[in-house]
Parts: sequence; C-alpha cells; structure tokens
Amino acid sequence: MKLHHIALITALALLSGCDKPAKTEPVPPGGGGTIEAINHTSWAINRFSVNGQSGLDIINPYSGGGGGCCFGVKGPWQPGMTVQVDWETGVAFASDVPEIPEPERPDLSGVSEKEADELAQIYSDKYHEWYEKIKAYSKKHTQTVPLPDYTGQKTCGITVHFLPCDQVKVTTSCARYGSPDYPIKERVQMEKPKVCPQ
Repeated sequence: MKLHHIALITALALLSGCDKPAKTEPVPPGGGGTIEAINHTSWAINRFSVNGQSGLDIINPYSGGGGGCCFGVKGPWQPGMTVQVDWETGVAFASDVPEIPEPERPDLSGVSEKEADELAQIYSDKYHEWYEKIKAYSKKHTQTVPLPDYTGQKTCGITVHFLPCDQVKVTTSCARYGSPDYPIKERVQMEKPKVCPQ
C-alpha cells in the first residue's frame, strides 16, 4: 500500500511539471528552390540572376531553363517586397542575323601545311570579326521586380518570365507553367509590339 502511495505521489509530481506547450507562431508556408526562367522573346537569354544568384542556363528563344540554386522567400509576404533581376539578351543563332553571315570554314584537304596555316589564320580573323559583330547585339539589363503576394501559399524557388520589350515578371508558385493554378498566363511565344511601352 505504501508503494502505491509513493508511486501516486511521484506521478502527480511529474505531471505537475507538465504544462500546455508554448504557443508558437506558424511557420510561413513555402521554402526554397531553384531559379528557373521562361523566355517569351525571340532573343536568347545569355545569362540571368535573381538577387545576384545565377540562374545558370543560357535560354533559347521561346523556351525555358535555369536551375541555379537557390532562392527562398524571407518570411511572410509584405507589400513592397522586390527582387533584382539582371540578365543579358543576345543573338541565339547565327541565322538570326542573316545580314552578318558566319564565315565558312576553309577546306584544308589537299593543301600544303603552309597554305593550311594561312587559310586557318584568315578564317580565324574573319570569325573573330564576325563574333564581335554578333556580340555587339548583346545587351545587359537590370530590373527591380515586385514579388507577388504568396500569403497562404507554398513557395518553390522563383521563376522569372522574360517578356517582350525587356519586361519581367516573377512568381514563387509551386504550380507548373501552363497549369490552371499557375499565376502567369502569357503564352511562351509572344510577339513583340511595334512600339514598346515606356
């Protein structure tokens, strides 16, 4: 009997130390993920970054890419939240600029070593000159973009949409581009307007 009283007193003493767990703030929905992009333009995206973090891939016209790590939202969404997107546009394919044709490689079969060296040097000089002309079409851009409200939503990294007229939209949505839940509805292949808005 004494043993039962001791066990009961011990159990009550242990239980008296228990209290309701402390109330904690709910963790904001979301998390980190990759930096992706959809290119809605006829230009290649040679490189891009979000807040200085590289998106990695070169993105061809009218396609998607990226995969750089990582982007995560910082706590609950608040009005005025932005990200900085830096990118470079350029020529995707030599055929995009037919007025500047890529030089043809010389046929070096059946020529002497000296002639081959001379032809190779001429080709190299022409190629370098051509490349510099093509590279001159590249342009660097920077834009501060509003981060859309993600309150109550799970977030999965960030997707940058490069639109005609050097416009940019971003989303942190976990939905896939083209699905009904995806917030950006522009078609991949968008036509550039005759006059871009200022």
